[in-house]
Amino acid sequence: MNLSAADWSALWLTLRLASVSTLVLLLFGTPLAWWLARTHSWLKGPVAALVAMPLVLPPSVLGFYLLISLGPNGPIGQLTQSLGLGLLPFTFAGLVVGSVIYSLPFVVQPIQNAFQALGNRPLEAAATLRASPWDRFWSVAVPLARPGFISAAVLGFAHTVGEFGVVLMIGGNIAGQTRVASVQIYDHVEALAYDQAHALAAVLVIFAFVVLAALYTLQRRATTLSWGGR
Repeated sequence: MNLSAADWSALWLTLRLASVSTLVLLLFGTPLAWWLARTHSWLKGPVAALVAMPLVLPPSVLGFYLLISLGPNGPIGQLTQSLGLGLLPFTFAGLVVGSVIYSLPFVVQPIQNAFQALGNRPLEAAATLRASPWDRFWSVAVPLARPGFISAAVLGFAHTVGEFGVVLMIGGNIAGQTRVASVQIYDHVEALAYDQAHALAAVLVIFAFVVLAALYTLQRRATTLSWGGR
């Protein structure tokens, strides 16, 4: 498999983007998933719809509105400029913002489903032992929801690796800075360099198979451990 230096650079940038985005998604997605799983507020429906919108919106539509919002005349762009952070479009930080929003349902929904599957009994039992809400969350809810966290992390990472439309709209095509693997394949195809496109695409195909095989294996083991611990 003959990959050029530009291909390796795009792969490294893709893995870096997926790792950072997955970490951010887990940090912000976990409390959001917990709230969606436990709340009876009328806001649950609208918030759940907002989280799920990237599932149905074309990536170019989401990327376009993110580009406008993060741009010099957009509300987020004006905020980042006033804070001295500059503009996010066509930067790695902008790619992370776009990837987090685009992959949000792939992380929030598995964790939310895992929290909902717990029911109230384990938490009520912990409460009778005078466990605080914080202790009940970290010592009971999170360990029992482990299969959901594994699914969320793997799906969030894999989905970020496969992004194209959103990252192209937000990041453009800057070598070494925003050109991820999917955009690099697009460049090869445009240049009619099919051999190079095939080599890089094959890497992503193998990656997708390995990730999904690992996901199913880890899910089965985590489910067995979770039920065994009850």
